[in-house]
Amino acid sequence: MTSPTQPTPAASGHLGRARELLAAHPVVDGHNDLPWALRQHVRYDLDRLDIADDQRGRLHTDIPRLRAGGVGAQFWSVYVRSDLAGDDAVSATLEQIDVVGQLLTRYPADLARALSAEDMEIARAEGRIASLMGAEGGHSINNSLATLRALYALGVRYMTLTHNDNIAWADSATDEPGVGGLSAFGHEVVREMNRVGMLVDLSHVAASTMRHALATSAAPVIFSHSSARAVCDHPRNVPDDVLALLPANGGVAMATFVPKFILPAAVDWTHAADDNMRAHGLHHLDTTARAMKIHEEFEAANPRPVATAATVADHLDHMREVAGVDHIGIGGDYDGTAFTPSGLDDVAGYPNLVAELLHRGWSDADLAKLTWQNAVRALRAAEDVARDLQETRGPSNATIDQLDAS
Repeated sequence: MTSPTQPTPAASGHLGRARELLAAHPVVDGHNDLPWALRQHVRYDLDRLDIADDQRGRLHTDIPRLRAGGVGAQFWSVYVRSDLAGDDAVSATLEQIDVVGQLLTRYPADLARALSAEDMEIARAEGRIASLMGAEGGHSINNSLATLRALYALGVRYMTLTHNDNIAWADSATDEPGVGGLSAFGHEVVREMNRVGMLVDLSHVAASTMRHALATSAAPVIFSHSSARAVCDHPRNVPDDVLALLPANGGVAMATFVPKFILPAAVDWTHAADDNMRAHGLHHLDTTARAMKIHEEFEAANPRPVATAATVADHLDHMREVAGVDHIGIGGDYDGTAFTPSGLDDVAGYPNLVAELLHRGWSDADLAKLTWQNAVRALRAAEDVARDLQETRGPSNATIDQLDAS
């Protein structure tokens, strides 16, 4: 059974064509937090939460709805909260990587391990969903370039430089300025990511960090789940001057669906909802059953401003205008947010967004770039850069104490 989500009335006549397009050029989604949701709900006991079945009401993601949504490749976030630090953060990241491996073993007919752009194309040809991993936050490497390389060896193909809090070598968008963007060690992290072939993900980071990383990176960067700051003035979004740098870099900004990042009216409401969660002793990103009940009670008393597929399309229109159609993509952040837009309620909703864009006059060629081609090209380019760099230098053994000593 597929999700009951619907496109906007104006776009409904394009839904059949949207599904045809996605059959040929499926969605590469830059960010899905299913691994963390599995940790929260069942502590990775996949017998208790089988994503081969429809899990609506518990999760945004399962295999039937991925199929209904036209998803052809998914970067599974191996996120750990930024209040975990040091070896605890590394261990939790390894647990997240492990559960992705369990999913691949359990559902081989539907999910295919992908370590490269070529693997993504092979999975698409086989009719399977290419499964990649992205580490969300530099705290996951505990200031160690060797740990960064170990994550790459385990299959991690991007790292978001920060999450919601600063780390010792990089500033977050939602924290106070610390090192002013990237420290000297932070620049070395970017260079080493380039050398191994790991994409530099600039979602969550401060605008200063974005600019520093773009100035340093020899390979395309991505924003795995960020939208346009000019459309919704939230620090998690990408300023126009940074979007304008993407053509020269070759990078891709993947629009997210999180209402508080895309709908101005939702920003203040979400602050109040988050405060309510904290007042109940819960983390504001908690999506367990108890947390969602508290969210629902708050929403009943305080009606929530509702984003739609058209809201996301507004961001994509702007991002295409500033960065160009070759430098945009999609990163829904499903199972990493308590609320989703109407029509994009879960991973079955992507056809509604494509239908909205068809209604706005986007061409088949432009939509193919948005959904599949841009993300695959960026990863392939990062692989090419890594191949060249490895011919000229070996692994960096620099430490944060060496490079950031005052």
